[in-house]
Parts: sequence; C-alpha cells; structure tokens
Amino acid sequence: MSDYEPREIESKWQSRWAEDGRYEVDPSQSEATFVTVPYPYPSGGMHIGHARTYTVPDVWARYRRLQGDNVLFPIAWHVTGTPIVGAVERLKKREPEQMSVLQDTYNVSDEDLSEMETPMGFARHFIEDSYKKNMQSLGLSIDWRREFTTNDERYSKFITWQYETLKERGLLEKGLHPVKYCTNEQNPVTTHDLLEGEEAEFQEYTLVKFDWHAERSSANRSSGERSEPRAITVPMATLRPETVHGVTNAYIDPDAEYVEAAVDGEPWLVSESAAEKLELQAHDVEIRDHFSGERLVGEHVTNPVTGDDVLVLPANFVDADNATGVVMSVPAHSPDDWVALQEAKSAARRAAEQSSGQSPRDADDARMEKYGIDPEEVAEIEPKAIIDVEGYGEFPAEDAVVEHGIEDSSDPTLEDATQEVYNREFHSGKLRGMYGDYAGEIVEDVRDDLKEEFQEQGSFDTMHEFSEEVVCRCGGAVEVAEQDTWFLRYNDEAWKAKAHEVVAELDAIPENTREQYDHTIDWLNEWPCIRNYGLGTRLPWDDEFVIEPLSDSTIYMSYYTIAHRISDVPVEELDKEFFDTLFYGSEAQRASESARGDEPRASEAVDDPNETALALREEWDYWYPVDYRCSANDLVSNHLTFFLFHHAELFDPANWPQGITVMGMGLLEGEKMSSSKGHVVLPENAIEKYGADTVRFFLMNSAEPWQDYDWRSEQVESTGNQLRRFWNRANEIISAPEGERDLQRIDRWLLSKLQRTVREVTDAMDRFETRTASQAAFYGFEEHLKWYRKRTDTDRPGARWTLRTVLNARLRLLAPFIPFMATELHERLTGNPIAEAEWPDVDSDFESTVTEIEESLVEGLTDDVRDIVNVTDTDPETIRVYVAADWKRQVLAAVVDTGSNVGAVMGEVMQDEELREKGDEVNQLVQKLVEDVRERPDEQVAVLADLNEVEVYEDARDFFEREFEADVEVYREGEDASDPEDKAQHATPLRPAIHLEG
Repeated sequence: MSDYEPREIESKWQSRWAEDGRYEVDPSQSEATFVTVPYPYPSGGMHIGHARTYTVPDVWARYRRLQGDNVLFPIAWHVTGTPIVGAVERLKKREPEQMSVLQDTYNVSDEDLSEMETPMGFARHFIEDSYKKNMQSLGLSIDWRREFTTNDERYSKFITWQYETLKERGLLEKGLHPVKYCTNEQNPVTTHDLLEGEEAEFQEYTLVKFDWHAERSSANRSSGERSEPRAITVPMATLRPETVHGVTNAYIDPDAEYVEAAVDGEPWLVSESAAEKLELQAHDVEIRDHFSGERLVGEHVTNPVTGDDVLVLPANFVDADNATGVVMSVPAHSPDDWVALQEAKSAARRAAEQSSGQSPRDADDARMEKYGIDPEEVAEIEPKAIIDVEGYGEFPAEDAVVEHGIEDSSDPTLEDATQEVYNREFHSGKLRGMYGDYAGEIVEDVRDDLKEEFQEQGSFDTMHEFSEEVVCRCGGAVEVAEQDTWFLRYNDEAWKAKAHEVVAELDAIPENTREQYDHTIDWLNEWPCIRNYGLGTRLPWDDEFVIEPLSDSTIYMSYYTIAHRISDVPVEELDKEFFDTLFYGSEAQRASESARGDEPRASEAVDDPNETALALREEWDYWYPVDYRCSANDLVSNHLTFFLFHHAELFDPANWPQGITVMGMGLLEGEKMSSSKGHVVLPENAIEKYGADTVRFFLMNSAEPWQDYDWRSEQVESTGNQLRRFWNRANEIISAPEGERDLQRIDRWLLSKLQRTVREVTDAMDRFETRTASQAAFYGFEEHLKWYRKRTDTDRPGARWTLRTVLNARLRLLAPFIPFMATELHERLTGNPIAEAEWPDVDSDFESTVTEIEESLVEGLTDDVRDIVNVTDTDPETIRVYVAADWKRQVLAAVVDTGSNVGAVMGEVMQDEELREKGDEVNQLVQKLVEDVRERPDEQVAVLADLNEVEVYEDARDFFEREFEADVEVYREGEDASDPEDKAQHATPLRPAIHLEG
C-alpha cells in the first residue's frame, strides 16, 4: 500500500488525459450532452470562488460520461468591453491599489508585468498563467481545442451575423435611452463593468420648476448695485410629483457649489454636479455663473402649480450631488420634512428669543441671523394636508413621527417612517379637493396622468438618478446619461412571448428560479447594446461603436460546437450567408425536413449554401441544444435572460436551452471574497496544500450549487484527512485477496445499502444536487461501512468479495467529484481505466428491504442494550432478549393489512375472540404499532409482518456477545423462557424486551 500523495497522482492523470485527448470529443453514435458555464473574464486571476463555478458543470459532465453520453464541456475567454483596458491603464500608471492586486494577491512578477501593458497581453497572462493552469490542475474535463477569445476575427464575424439578423428582424433600434455612463472613461458601461452599485436602478425624478425672481446679477452683487429682477428656474427633484400642492418651503446647502446655467435656453439654478448630469442627459447646458448655495438662502421661490411663494432655508442635510441639489419640503406627508421643519422652527424661535436676550445663542440660531431670515416667517410656516389616508389624521407625517418615537433628524428610524407613509399614501391615499378633477382619486391610479398634465403645462421636467451610488471598475463615478444609442428591443411583445415559451419548457434548477426568469422577461425594456470603445466586435453598420459585453455573450454556446473547425475557413468567407447556412441549413434540407413533418426553422434557409458551412452544420446539429447552462444566480436578471431571449428568436424550439442551474456566492472564512483587499484563496495554493480532489470535494460537498458556501481552511483540512483515510481503506481492500461470493446476511445488507445509495446518488445527480450526491456516496456510506466492519469479520472470503464489489461501485459514484483518486484506485482495483467503466446500475438481485429492516433490528437492539448499560452502569454477564408473542405479531399483521386507521384496525382484531379478551392491552398495542407504521415508507410496511425476529437475533448472537462481552439468550414471549423479572410482557413487535443479569 502506498502513501497518499495527491499531487503526484494528479500530475500523472493530468498528463495522461492530455496525451490521450481524453476530453476532446466529436460527433458519434452516442447521445450528445452539452454543458456550458460562463466564460471567464480575465481582468484578474482565478480565485477559489471561480474554482467552484467551473467544477460544478465538470462534475455533472463526468457523471453523464459514465452514463454513456458523449459529453462536450468547452470553455473560452471573454475580453469584450473596457475592464481589461482600464486595468492596463491603471497598470501603466502603476496605481498602488492595482499593483497590490497584481503583485500581492495574484503574485505577478516584475517580468510578467512588462508583458501585460497591452489589453490582450494582460488578458493572456491571466488566461494562461491563472485560469487555464488552475482548470487543468483541478482536472476539469474541457475540450481545449474549442477555446477562443471574444475579439478573435472569426468570432467577431459570428457576432456580426447575429446583430445583422436581429436588425433585419426589427429587434434593434436607435434612439435616446438612459444608460450607465462612466464619467472617467466617458463611455457607457454595464453591470459587468461596475465595482459598486451593480443592483442600482434608474429612477426618474420629476423636476418641479419653481421660479425665482433674482434681484441682483452676478456682475454687481459685490458692489451692491441694483439690477432689474429676472426670472430664474429653480428645479426641485421629487419622486412624489403628486405632493406639489403640499410644499411649504425649500432647502439648499449654503456651503455647496451651485451654478446658474442656460438649460435648453432657460436659466436654471442647480448644483454643479446637477449641471453635469443634465448635460449627460441630452440637455444643452451652458454655465453662466458659479456661486455657493448661500445665494438662495432666505430668498422666496414660486410654486409653479399653486403660485405660492415659499421660503428657502439653509440645511446641511441637503446632498448637492443628488438630483438638482435643491429640495422642496412637504412636511404634512413626509416625516423627514416634518422633523426638519420642527427643527427649523425651534431654531427660529430661539433666534427670536436671542434678539430680546431671553436665551443663549447656538450655531443654528446664528445661522438664521447670518442669512437674514426672519424668525417670525419661519414660525408661521404650517404643513398643508393634501392627501387623506385611512389610519392617519390630518398630517400623516406627524402621526408617523409620533408612532415611531422619533425625536430628531438623526434618528435612523426616520427613513423607515418616511417610506411607510409613502407606501400607504401611494397605494391607498386619496387626493384632496385642491387637485380639481383628480380630487378623491387614489394616488397610484392618477400619478402618471397628473405628472403628464403638469409637464405639458411647462411646470414639470424630468431627470434620472440612480437608486444608489454606482462606481466603475476603473474607479470613476457612473452617472445616468441619455445617449443616442442602439438598443435591443426586449420590450417587443412577440419576442417576450417566445422567451416565456423557452422558460415554460426549461428545466430550471432550482425550480423557484423559473418565476425569476419570467419576472425579468416582463420588466426588461430596451437594452443599450453598444459602447464607444473597448475590446470586442464593432457594430457592423457603424464601426465607431463596439457591441457591449452582455450583448455579445448570448448565443456564443453555439460557436463552441464549431470553434475548432471554423479556424480553417478564410475570414472573408464568413459572411451572413455562411452563418445562415450553418444555423438554418439549405432549402433542400428544409424541403426534406418538411416532408418528414419536422417543425419549420426560425428563419429562411439558404438557396445556394456554402458547402463548408453545411459540413459544420452537422456538428452544430449534433451538439445542440445546450443541455445545461450553469451560471451565477445574480445573472438571472441580465445574462441568463438575454441568453433565453436570443435563443428564442434565432433558433427553433428544438434548439432552445434545455436547462439552467444557478449557483450561489462564495464566502471566505465567513466574509465576502475580495481580490482588491487580498481576501481570496488562489486555487494553485489550495491545490498545492490540500490536493485538487480535496478542493473539489469540499466545494461540491459544502452546499448545493445554488446555495452560498463558505471556504473554511479547518473544514478543508478535515475533508483532506477523510479522503486520505478513504485512500488507505481502499488500498487495504485492493491489496487483500479477492475473496469469493459466499454471502452472509450482513453482506447482503451492505450490498442492499449500496443499491439504495446508487439510486439516491443517481437521482441527486440528475437534479444537479451535488452535495446530496456526494454526501450519500461518501459520508453516508462510510457510516454503513463502519457498522459493517463492526458486525463481521472482514477477512472472510465473502466479506472481501463484498468490500471489493462495494469499492468498485463507490469509485464510480465518486469519480465525478474526486476524479484523480477515483481513477487511480479504479485502475489498481480492476486494471482498467475508469473512463471505460459505466455508472453503477441498481442491481435488483441485491436489493432487499427485508434484509435492511432485519439489520436495523440488530442495530436497534444494540442501541437499546447500550442505553440500559449506560443508565444502570452495569457490566452484564448475561443478556436476555424477549421477542413479542405471536398474538402481538398477529396485531401487527392486522395493522399492515388494514392501514393506519386505529378504528379500522380495532374493528379487524376484535373479530378474533382471543384478542378481544385481551381488551385494553390490544388497544394500547394497536395505537403504538399504528404510530410506528405511519413513520415507515410503504416498501417497509409491506414486509413487517413476515419478519422472523428470533431468527434475526439468533443470527447476530455472536456479534452481540462480542460487542457486550456477555452471554446472549433469545426467547419468544410466552414460550419456555427464563424471565426472572417478568420483562417479556413488555416486548412489542420490532422492539424486544431486554433483561441484563450479572
């Protein structure tokens, strides 16, 4: 027996698989199975979270190969977009954070850094030195002939075909559209480009255009020279345009920077950042003056809807970077506005008292005086009730503040109270009489109409903001920009309907993700699909633009099928007709398919097909559709749904995706992994320390694929120790004589447990439940073996035969999880590669519910005796076992025949005169047995009445005597039994009575 040296074994099999081209697959007579996973984006190195992502489909691929399938598991490299470009720019500048990630986290040498100052040099480093090496070390069964990058010439021709086709079908349009825009790179970005704010949503603010009649111009303010009043618009942003009648005052940050700007020719006062955002959002903006917010403090602005003049107050809580930087206050219906107004009134009251010497001064009071604000005017501001909502009084905001016990604006519950009032008013609040035709209407029902009406009157405008801060991977701020862009029309109803059809037929794992796909399909609108620069495919009809990353990664799975062969085709031949032929075939083929009654294809076939494309089509046709796509759960709302949309449109139903398995997120020692903070584990380090099989097995065994998992070094170490013990036990079996098939009851029990395990593991693997499968195949069966080794002499010829038979099957069950160890041991055991073996079938000859129940009786009796020994602290010399009397077995038979209805069973047994005479004793036994039977599966219940308990315990006598170092006597209650303490009467079927003596 050799010591377990994982790296030595792994290197051996990696080399042999590579030399044999073990996972290079071509069409054959076997059933095709095609599994894919998102191709990596090599803007950094591979960490242990990625290792799990790519091991999940590998485990399933290996399982299907053992089932006899011809399995294709390919990989490629996604380099489209700007993250790699941005990473190179940061590298060239030798930015400290970037250098730390590269050198401290991913151990990039100085020599390699010099080769990484081009985008593809950067990508190639991480492809070759990180991802590919680690994937090979992990034993991923990838067909490496098919790898490509997304800026390869031929792949770009494939993407060109896709977008020309979608444009022809009217699913691409050009127009103004809000996009995420990196102000640093000056380029649209998408989710994959973001460092923070991946979940941020576009919010459309209504701008209420208040008027300010400025009395001083910027040129003569300092000299005091008077100028003619002129109107300036002061737009104030709100998500609640229906509250415009309730405005009582406004707030501005007196210390922040503001501008006067001509916005589409109209003079506006907004914050500096707002002016920049408005320009991004397709407004013509010309800055005319710069000043602090102090300029507006104490001034009055006019509500464009009510005509009321409202006072502008200073407030540090105003965020000048949010929306326009000036906010309107509706204290009757917004708890935060209510609290702010009360605090302003308190400051005004104190300021008034100071003027008469009644109270000391503080900062807020001094501010009132500084800005020349009349305390009496502030004191006179009163809330205006505009919405009635059940459960609140005249001022819902006041009620909410009282209810939550809020005392000042620093209370963290203020935000919750504000949201609570907002929700209730939106869904059930009724507008008051000042809203004219809208009076009495529910806010939710009329908000959009009211907003549109005021917008048409010129009182309202709009601007977009994000729901949270968004930061690009380059470190730049991301803002909402409106750009004239090309976008995919995911709002097209016919396209949505087809996408829903795909979901309806999809094997969604887990099942609850199905509704997530449907929900995403429903809310998806236009999707901007281009950006100004970066790596990737140029927009075919406008090469100033590049197709963005999420938009070029929708049907690339189809490219895998021919990637290794299309390299022989001249690039100039790869036109639209070539790909139409490849994916839609020729007219002749179409006619043949129609004659067979096959479903028509999604597009027109080609009259004069390219013969090379027709040849490639055969391979595509063999492998497609994708059987399973394994991908991250957070991609349901974008990539995975796009994947469904594009397949629905470009391919026929027969080639739509068959299944998607989503995967959860990874933690490291209980915390989120972070490359930038160095909080990651590199696969190469983990593999070197623990071995690839240990890494794989821990990742698969710690959680089901769709669940989050936690990499904990102590647990990984424990997993490695358990695999080492398995290796040692297996080699003991392999090195022992083979034995012969001379089976005892305990051997048949273990072989029956093996069949049950094969069934459980197979069912779990079919559902992608890798944790359930690996737990059953490894840990669950180890418990059976522990009992088996305790129960019998494993040197028996029958036991040696049984253990070899079990090991042979278990190695095949475990091969998808620990391929190196399983392959090595299987070859040692059988002399044949595991690649030539088959997944174990359930052998019905070895399945025996009776044998398993019989052994459970032995185990149960062992536990009961041990419990009594422990409780009584005795060391018995004799153990007497009393099996239930025949009449009790008769009652059990009635329960089995009649079912678990106590009344029905009693009706049956009371027909027997002998049982009827036992009366209450029978009634108690029936209730006990019914309870026992209810807890058992039907297959067990069916055989309970046929069990011979005396024979079972007699057969196990030697085991009991070894286990307890005592004599064991087995009796049947009511027969000639030694029963000094009258214990036998307590025996029930399946639960003998016990007496200890000595």
